[in-house]
Amino acid sequence: MRIVLLSDTHGDLMEDVLPYLHEADEIWHAGDLGSLRVIDQLAQLKPCRIVYGNIDDAQIRRTVPLTQVFEIEGMKVCMTHIGGRPGKVPASAKAWIQQEKPHLFICGHSHSALVQYDANSGMLWMNPGACGIKGFHTLRTLFRFSIISGKCCHLEVIELPRYPSQSATQDFTS
Repeated sequence: MRIVLLSDTHGDLMEDVLPYLHEADEIWHAGDLGSLRVIDQLAQLKPCRIVYGNIDDAQIRRTVPLTQVFEIEGMKVCMTHIGGRPGKVPASAKAWIQQEKPHLFICGHSHSALVQYDANSGMLWMNPGACGIKGFHTLRTLFRFSIISGKCCHLEVIELPRYPSQSATQDFTS
């Protein structure tokens, strides 16, 4: 199962992301979509697993959940937008992680890419950073990886320029 993981698009799903999305079996978005248009664009391309973030409006919050818990290829995954980082976890996320005991925990919010194994919880932690052009980040990042027999492998951190030469696409499926 090939996954493309992104977060913090803030309403701008840029055209230079398209080749990576086409290669995926599923697209996962860890919140701060910024627009229902982003959800529609992603859903037209591949099956998606999406959570909302702190900037997302009531319409987005009615469309996608705050958290997702699912199993894929023998791996239990928990995804939310605000999850902190290993050693610095908000109380709400900490209780949820302890209850669910995922193999893979995914969050966004920080605009900083992070992949770290947390020995205390026995899980892999992923934050793909920010894929949109709004925010304080200097590079846009997303992750591409595979899940095979309950393990993450072939992880790539994709770095894209903050301001690509192309503008946000209106018809992302062409």
